Amino acid sequence: MMSRKDFVSRFGGVFEHSPFIAERAYDAGQVPEPLTEAGVHASLTAVFRAASPQERLGVLSAHPDLAGRLAISGELTEDSRKEQSGAGLDRLSPAEHARFTELNSAYVEKFGFPFIIAVKGLGKDDILSAFETRIGNSRDEEFATATAQVERIALLRLTTMLPEAE
Repeated sequence: MMSRKDFVSRFGGVFEHSPFIAERAYDAGQVPEPLTEAGVHASLTAVFRAASPQERLGVLSAHPDLAGRLAISGELTEDSRKEQSGAGLDRLSPAEHARFTELNSAYVEKFGFPFIIAVKGLGKDDILSAFETRIGNSRDEEFATATAQVERIALLRLTTMLPEAE
């Protein structure tokens, strides 16, 4: 069995800047052996869903703005950098960047957390379209959508880290 320290070191960043999720999953004995993408995702997601609304808001708030200040200054986590780059968000025109900046600001002002979308397989136009649609949601709708997207991002990250269950 993997030690707590090793488990948290390996999986503590699956939910952006939120190692408490991996810590709680390990401490609750919710780490199925052998470690598989599906098993670890189920364990971490159960902890995320059981977290208080304030803690889940903290997880949402830990995500960077898309094509935002952290991306420009090179301060994204390696996972976030790869994800945003894969969607072309590191190659925006000045007009596209201005639109993302405008939407990011309006979204955070309305909802109190950054716009979150699993960008894998999406292009900048897909992301902008989702952004423009979702900004019209209620806060409850968007909190639910954002938490579902966080869980999808966690699964995609685990896919690169662990094998599928046989």
